[in-house]
Amino acid sequence: MSGLAVVGAATVLSGDITAPVVPEADTVICRDGAITAVGRRADLAGEIASSATVVDAQGATVAPGLIDSHCHVVLGDYTPRQKTVDFLASYVHGGITSVVSPGEIHAPGRPHTASGVKALAIAAKECFDNFRPGGMRVHAGAVVLEPALREDDFAELQRAGVRLAKFGFGAYADPADGVPQVRWAQQYGITVMCHSGGASIPGSKPITPEHLLTLRPDVCGHINGGPTSLDEPGVDVVIEQTDMALQLVQAGNLRSSLRILRRARELGRLHRIVIGSDTPTGTGVMPLGVIKTVAELSSLSGTDPAVVWAMATGNNARIWDLRAGFVRAGAAADLVVVDAPWGSTAGDALGALAIGDIPGITAVITDGQVRALRSRNTPRAARLATVEPALPHLDSDH
Repeated sequence: MSGLAVVGAATVLSGDITAPVVPEADTVICRDGAITAVGRRADLAGEIASSATVVDAQGATVAPGLIDSHCHVVLGDYTPRQKTVDFLASYVHGGITSVVSPGEIHAPGRPHTASGVKALAIAAKECFDNFRPGGMRVHAGAVVLEPALREDDFAELQRAGVRLAKFGFGAYADPADGVPQVRWAQQYGITVMCHSGGASIPGSKPITPEHLLTLRPDVCGHINGGPTSLDEPGVDVVIEQTDMALQLVQAGNLRSSLRILRRARELGRLHRIVIGSDTPTGTGVMPLGVIKTVAELSSLSGTDPAVVWAMATGNNARIWDLRAGFVRAGAAADLVVVDAPWGSTAGDALGALAIGDIPGITAVITDGQVRALRSRNTPRAARLATVEPALPHLDSDH
């Protein structure tokens, strides 16, 4: 016997924004860290019987684990900005199974030399390749673009496996001067996220819509503000005249988020919306930062909660080329079991999100292994998943 099966789901979310619910599915089969089948229990009876672990969702919702596309990691499960230990393991209890670094910018004494920024990115990437806090996957090592970087530096970073870059915190007299570094990064297969809006930390500069049109990054980081949003006409220019991903974050401007989401929906561009927390920052450590954003956007914008969940999962996976984010064969076996919180007027997780309630998380699975039950951070789920054989070290109320 090997692997894991999740059975008894009333609803299975796909993570695919074009078809956010898997029709008639109630079962997910996982082997060797990947999803191998999604479908009906009756059709997958043999795979269930041969599974070493069976999670029964008891009528709750099974969904891809959330991806925080803007999480300020440094090294280890510690944030210097908030002086908090084990914050990433706590984020797992918020349903976050992967995070993407926007640059290890909170490292004390962060370097600005070419050798220093390369070394920091490579060290962060390789450390987190070997470290899974709480079972989550940390996509770290985002090189912070600096004027000192030359084309051969990006070739070196590519050889080292660095796939992420951040623009907005380098020592540029004018942000528009960063075009060569952005182009070199993209040329060498590195996804570039750019700060946007007002300055966020001492030493950084505001990034305007004009800068964004010149720089043409892959991702417009926190277009709703990090924390200060771009002006509305400028936001419209970015939405209408570029194809960059549009990142909405918890540590930004909620009014701006709602307007951006509605505008993207009107233009048929929801596939460009990605979600992150932009924490830990001055806003704090927020284990529920992503799921709270999903609840806010679902309940206040009139957007289908299953579609918003896909923005925080499959959309992120597609933009950053990650294996996680979908419930389909071949995707990473990163799942959450969620339900309406105990006492909610809603009957299930999607109904809870539609009225602004944060769902209760009753199981978190990464790489096909159960990492958490009875989340210590969300409200208690109305229906609690069960596991066979029992996992008493995880099965405790908070």
